[in-house]
Amino acid sequence: MDRARLTAAPGDETPAETGLPVPRVPLGAESGAESGTEQGAESGPAPAPPSLGQKVRSAAQWSLINTVVMRLGNFATGIVLARFVLGPAEWGVYGIAQTVLLVLLSANELGVGLAIVRWEGDARRFAPTVLTLSTLSSCALYVALFAAAPTVARLLGSPDASGVLRVMCICVVLDGLSQVPAGFLTREFAQGKRMVIDALNFVLSTAVTLLLAFEGWGAMSFAWGAVVGNVAALIGCCLAAPGTLRFGWDPEQARVLLRFGLPLAGASMLALGVVNVDTMVVGSTLGKVSLGFYVLAFNMSGWPVRIISEAARRVSFAGFSRLAESPQALAQGFSRALGVLITGTVPLCVLLAILAGPLVELVYGSQWLPAAKALPWLMALGLVRIGCELAYDCLVAIGQRRSLIMVQGLWLAVLVPVLVVAARADGIVGVAQGHVLVAGGIVVPVFLFVLSRGGIRLGSIARACAWPFLGGAVMAAIIIGLERYFGDSRLALLAIGTAALAGYVVCVLPSRGFLLGSRPSGGRHRAKHRKSA
Repeated sequence: MDRARLTAAPGDETPAETGLPVPRVPLGAESGAESGTEQGAESGPAPAPPSLGQKVRSAAQWSLINTVVMRLGNFATGIVLARFVLGPAEWGVYGIAQTVLLVLLSANELGVGLAIVRWEGDARRFAPTVLTLSTLSSCALYVALFAAAPTVARLLGSPDASGVLRVMCICVVLDGLSQVPAGFLTREFAQGKRMVIDALNFVLSTAVTLLLAFEGWGAMSFAWGAVVGNVAALIGCCLAAPGTLRFGWDPEQARVLLRFGLPLAGASMLALGVVNVDTMVVGSTLGKVSLGFYVLAFNMSGWPVRIISEAARRVSFAGFSRLAESPQALAQGFSRALGVLITGTVPLCVLLAILAGPLVELVYGSQWLPAAKALPWLMALGLVRIGCELAYDCLVAIGQRRSLIMVQGLWLAVLVPVLVVAARADGIVGVAQGHVLVAGGIVVPVFLFVLSRGGIRLGSIARACAWPFLGGAVMAAIIIGLERYFGDSRLALLAIGTAALAGYVVCVLPSRGFLLGSRPSGGRHRAKHRKSA
């Protein structure tokens, strides 16, 4: 339905939540265990608290269910809107507004919100100061955007987008208010509660968007739908984490938080710039109709990223943070998490890339076929993004501040001129190709180097990716071979997809022991034999 839709709880998956570790300096003389996750010693026997692994597994399961259900709902809503109500021009206007919103969200709380997730003491002691900082900065950003909206819209090639900008960016203020309650839910791995909140957001935002769209509101329907959904999500977060929406101010706490948060806000803006600079380039260079096609293609390429990667990122940073003190455990956790993500993502990427034309026409209609030309390249980019996002979370957890900013800054600095030249040379296809060229040729090698400095070896990363990549190659060969004989009818696409997925499953079966964190039975038998010998 959208390029990078706001999550059910505002601020959930914005880069501002994937920040740097809070320095271990007391913010108000914290003492005792983490609020909401551990309790002080009490007299009498008490049941053992769940282990970190149990918490992470449970949260990941809830998060995956939540993400899949919500994305399928957004997918269905997007089909209805694209087929029956909105055209490429309206999608282009929406893409501009969404891009500006995401850039503002990357820095709206000055990077201090992650302290709620990362702090090892009692986070409730400094939460009021975090809430005050994030709310003040969010309101200031919104006022600035409200005044500059006509100029911003004109520079991005959509002068009529200023009204949509002003409405949609109300979510910036809602995001600032949500930082503390949403942070406590993430800190406590409360993904079951988050699923309920996400469902409330989705139902209300979708209902408002569809109602206004069929009434002829165009791109403005997206804006009001986002606002209504995020208001509901904010209320849900406050009810799920009672007592967290409380303002306060401590000057010493504020200084420590800002020293931590401002560099993080800069890194977050760089990360958002990497993801959204293409929208700005396409809008300002090619116009809002081409931007509408590009936004649709980018949305489709993001299906695997949002379904698989979002579910993992809701728990990955918190999990990596707990493992940061043990380099060996961190390396094992990262390689296994990467293996699971890549294994789940490759088949979706291959199917969407090779069958781009038939799938776009089947799902959205023939008027959207120009989007299919850019989709194969954007699918490759989506696969790269999944690995880079996980690496980002890992580097954040181990405190690689300078390395992270360097990588993001290099990525953005190289990407902008490449995309401008590519857009003028070959339209939206050139933009997609430029993205892949920069990400695969420059950014991935740099990320691998930085990860190796953090103790994560190239061999473990290669092991995590080897079987899925082999399976992807087999899938591609099966699809290309069968499509020549069966054509691209609906029944043929179903048969081809099923056969390709079966081939992929056979290829990745040898990696199941690694993905599950256990040796295959043959390995256990050999180990037992060596021990007895």
